[in-house]
Parts: sequence; C-alpha cells; structure tokens
Amino acid sequence: MAIIPQKTLFVWEDDVEILGDLERLNLALEIMPDEKLMEILENKRGRGRDDYPIRAMWNSIIAGIIFQHPTQKSLLRELGRNVQLRYVCGFGWGKIPSSCNYTRFLKVLLAHEEEIKNIFQSLVEELALLLPDFGERLAIDSKSIPSFAKKKNKKSKLDGRRDLDADLGIKVYKGTREDGTAWEKVVKCFGYKLHLIVDSKYELPVAYEVTKASSSDVKEGEKLFEKVIGDAPEIIERCSYFAGDKGYDSTKFMDRLYEKEIHPIIDTRALWKDEKLRPVFEGQHDIYYGECGSVYCFEPENGTRHLMCNNGYDKGRGSLRKACPAHKMGISCNSVENCKRTGGIRIPLETDKRIFTSIDRSSYKWEREYKNRTAVERVNGRLDVSFGFENHTIRGKAKMELRCGLALIVMLALAVGRIKEKRPDLMRSLVKVA
Repeated sequence: MAIIPQKTLFVWEDDVEILGDLERLNLALEIMPDEKLMEILENKRGRGRDDYPIRAMWNSIIAGIIFQHPTQKSLLRELGRNVQLRYVCGFGWGKIPSSCNYTRFLKVLLAHEEEIKNIFQSLVEELALLLPDFGERLAIDSKSIPSFAKKKNKKSKLDGRRDLDADLGIKVYKGTREDGTAWEKVVKCFGYKLHLIVDSKYELPVAYEVTKASSSDVKEGEKLFEKVIGDAPEIIERCSYFAGDKGYDSTKFMDRLYEKEIHPIIDTRALWKDEKLRPVFEGQHDIYYGECGSVYCFEPENGTRHLMCNNGYDKGRGSLRKACPAHKMGISCNSVENCKRTGGIRIPLETDKRIFTSIDRSSYKWEREYKNRTAVERVNGRLDVSFGFENHTIRGKAKMELRCGLALIVMLALAVGRIKEKRPDLMRSLVKVA
C-alpha cells in the first residue's frame, strides 16, 4: 500500500493560501459591488438567528454559478467535502446550510431583484471606465429558455411546483433552397425569452430583460434600447453601430437609432408579396431597387439590368450615392452614351427607410458589421453551456429573472476582474484559470 505521510489532515498555509481553482471565486467576490444588497438583507434579518450568515449564503450562491453546479444539492455536497470552499464563502468550520435554507434565502432574494439589476448596471459602468471603446458596437438578440414545466397547468394555485407565468413562443423560419424550392421550419418553446444587448467586440452584456416566450422581439428591443439610454447614456454616446437580425426590422426602431446618431445594421424581413422590384424615383422606370437593398439600372433600349455600384453616404443630404456600373466597373452597356445616370444618383433614405440605410446594405462594410451580431449568439451559448441554462430546473418568471441576473453579474464581475489583473484575454472565460 502506498502511504503518503502527513502531519495533519488540514494545513492552512498549504490548502487555503494556495487557492488554485478557487481563485476565480475570490476574484468575483472581490469585484462584485454587492455591499448595498448585503446591508439590506442583514437589516431585514435584524437580530434573528444567524446560523448561516447572509454574506456566506450569497457567496455560496455565486460559487455555485462559477463552479457550474446544476442544483443546490450538488453545491451542498461540494461544500460538505471542500473545506477551502467553505472558508472562502464564509462558513468556516461551522455547519453548512441545508436545501430548505437555500430555498428560503432565494425567496428573500426574489424580493430584491431590483438590487441585482443595480449590481449589473454598476458593473457595466465600471467596464465603460476600463474599456474606452466599450459600447462602440452593440448587437441585440433574444434567447428562448424553456421552463422546467412542460406546459400550462390547469390548476392556477401558486405552490412553487407549477409555472403560471410561462407561455408558448413560436418562431417560423423560412427560406429558399438552391434548387428554388421553399422550406419552412417551426420552432416552439414553452417558457421565456432573455433579451440581450451586448458589446459585440468584447462579447459582454450591456442590458437584459426576461419576458414570456411569446413576446415580440422588436417591441422588447425598443424598450431595452430605451433602458440603455436611461441607465447608461455614456454607452449610447459611444455607440456607432447597432446590429440585429430581421426580427428587429422596424422603421420606428431605426428612426430612434438615427436620432442617437447610430448606424442601424438590421436585416430586412420579406414583406413584399408580389413585387420583386420597385422604382427608386416615382414616375421614372430606369432605376429600381429590391427588398434586400440592391439598386439596378436598366438599359432603355433592350431592358438589360445592371447592379449599380456603391459610392458612399452623403450625410449632409441624408442620401446614399450610387455610381454608374459602366463608368465605375467598366461593365459593357449599350446605352451609356445616351444615359442620364452616368454621373451617378443620390437616393434619399426617406425613399424607403426600411431598405435604405446610412450604411449601404449591398456594401462590404454592411456585411462586415452585420457579422458582429453573432456576438449575442456566443454570449447565449456561454449561458447555455457554462452557466447551466441548457439543463436547469427553473419554474416561474421571477426565478428566471433572478437566475439570469445572477449569471450575467458573474459574467461581468469576472470580466472586470480579469481586466484589472491585466489578463483581458480571459475576460470572457468562466472556467479557465489565469
């Protein structure tokens, strides 16, 4: 038998000072601006029993998120066998809480959701101070999160076992295959939606909201944007580009972005039914545009169509400039000598504000900026895999809001900590140790 001699079972210098994997927890707890919440909860407890201190309970919940424990029981087992974790959380050699203690503590936290949002906002403001370009490029998207309950329950009594808040959300995806045939995919989700605005460079959240699964993306997106304007005006002042998929295609939304001098990079929905092209100038039939934003000129002699070239944006006139393809690209055109459009054209954005945007939809720049929208998908992926939303046991909107808020403040706290440690390469990592 291989026996390893040791003087004691537990040596403080060896086991606690060298924290190893607990370094991430220490980092998050040091950065988290939670003092106001702790004072509120401690004042509420008053002189009652303090077997399990408020701060220790809160720290252990943060630990459960960082160490990816899917359930309270999993976290309790870890606390029971890991004395280092108990000390870092604040339980020391004392006894650890039970599941019912956590249930009661979470009920108390549910009544202070606004303070969780204040912590989130404080961390966003700190990131804005640490990163001068934080918020320059924003992106928006929503994420469906199924409830642990599978469907609506006929019983309407609130007892913690059934979900009375969730509803059914349906998304229909349509497209055309290479052979020209149409396809359609219907995705259903009974649960909720997490609406996120993120910084697309750093892939960190700027604002969030949890709604029922059936809520409209564009309406909630408009509300969330207004929330950022109110809560983080410095982010809006920095923002130059705002990306979103076709779910946020709205003239009203884009007008609001223009008011804040932000370029909208939002895909268009297919709303035209029978039309494929529309004339750019009323009463003139030589220049047409499509719903995707492409502009075409037609030869008057034979009707041959040519794609006009991008030529920038005239901010003073609020117009897109389009150049003659024969002059710009050398494309053969039989009518070039008699054409009135050889000097190019200007298309006011007012012609069709859904289609014509300050960054030309048919330009390489628009494609490049639109790719930044996928930053939200990567944040959603981290929430699913690293933060446990792929396999959760949450029922009820209040619990879902709390769980999303806790995950996002941990995400931001670790990012702030890594930046202050001069390790910005790890700011998006939940599991990697510096």
